[in-house]
Amino acid sequence: MDINRLMSELEMKHPGEKEYLQAVKEVLMCVEDVYNEHPEYEKAKIIERMVEPDRIITFRVTWTDDAGQVQTNLGYRVQFNNAIGPYKGGIRFHASVNLSILKFLGFEQTFKNALTTLPMGGAKGGSDFSPRGKSDAEIMRFCQAFMLELWKNIGIDRDVPAGDIGVGGREVGYLYGMYKKLRNECDGSLTGKALSFGGSRIRPEATGFGALYFVQSMLKLKGMDIKGKTVAISGFGNVAWGAALKATELGAKVVTISGPDGYIYDPAGLNDDKIQYMLYLRATGDDIVAPYAEKFPESTFFAGRKPWEQKVDIALPCATQNELGEEDAKSLVANGVTLVAEVSNMGCTPQAIDTFINARVTYAPGKAVNAGGVATSGLEMTQDAMHLQWSAEEVDQKLHYIMASIHEQCVKYGTEPDGYLNYMKGANIAGFMKVADAMLCQGVI
Repeated sequence: MDINRLMSELEMKHPGEKEYLQAVKEVLMCVEDVYNEHPEYEKAKIIERMVEPDRIITFRVTWTDDAGQVQTNLGYRVQFNNAIGPYKGGIRFHASVNLSILKFLGFEQTFKNALTTLPMGGAKGGSDFSPRGKSDAEIMRFCQAFMLELWKNIGIDRDVPAGDIGVGGREVGYLYGMYKKLRNECDGSLTGKALSFGGSRIRPEATGFGALYFVQSMLKLKGMDIKGKTVAISGFGNVAWGAALKATELGAKVVTISGPDGYIYDPAGLNDDKIQYMLYLRATGDDIVAPYAEKFPESTFFAGRKPWEQKVDIALPCATQNELGEEDAKSLVANGVTLVAEVSNMGCTPQAIDTFINARVTYAPGKAVNAGGVATSGLEMTQDAMHLQWSAEEVDQKLHYIMASIHEQCVKYGTEPDGYLNYMKGANIAGFMKVADAMLCQGVI
């Protein structure tokens, strides 16, 4: 495999798609050696086929706001790879959504879903529509207009979308309602649904919960326990909430949360009341964390800064892509961080990852750490197909098993000769091998 040639060709075909190109390069660098050991992959041009999505669906979404004004947004669905099962991946509503971000997310989703051991391919979708500041009626009309264009391209055995940033239970409900009306069928073609119509227990918390189960496995391998460890978390949405909830339950002390306005440092750590206040802040729609310091005066708000400057044992990026940069990584290493795990997708820049690996700090990528969310979505699909609903304990038990299985795959493929466990390499190789073998078996299509 000639990585430089492949990346040069991709950059020429997809100029300016920096997030997508970054994600592809990371995977290629990790799988280069194992790929070169399999000439059958090269003969079938597996890499050249794998880095391009099966199809990209782009459409106009026209809707009417409360003032009677006609609004227009762009909608997308990137169906990246279905070698191991129907396309599966979230829908994101945010002003920052563009094709590069969705292609990067769909590409990552392909390997993440392969790691879960469940039969799911990779996809991602969304729109540059932002729910913030919109009324419920406006959000409903937008979701209905979005689904009016998308419904023909999804289905239980074809493509099963879920929620993502800007798409929670409310939005999934509106999307599913329109899908059901158009299809005149009740099936599990969207996940993240409410419990009252086919949703799964602990789905909102699953990404954060699964991440902490993965962190537990990482620490156990090092002969350590999470109890008593200090934890820095970024963000304060669903993912950060689930991570903070489970970390606190397991005996860790979560000392930071963050938003676009800055971060909170709370040396006393979060408790049930403070975690509930996180939910309240998120529900206000202002997307800021500064009021936390007014509510809990023992904490401090740092405007315009990121939490990675604090001395902690564990760092968990939970917000968005590339949120932890090289200087942040150097600060964490200098302060003696023990473990860094991406709970957001591609939460660290390549330079930050290199800093952690060169310093032999234990680091794990989002495609392994945050797979609990899509894994639980896969469990929701199974429940819908069986027309039943498992208890929270049953779902949690299955989530434990899946995250432990992902960790085992990372150990199998990521242990280096000096004993350092390169989770990024392990996760990428494990996911790649499963998808590549499936593509090989199915011929050149």
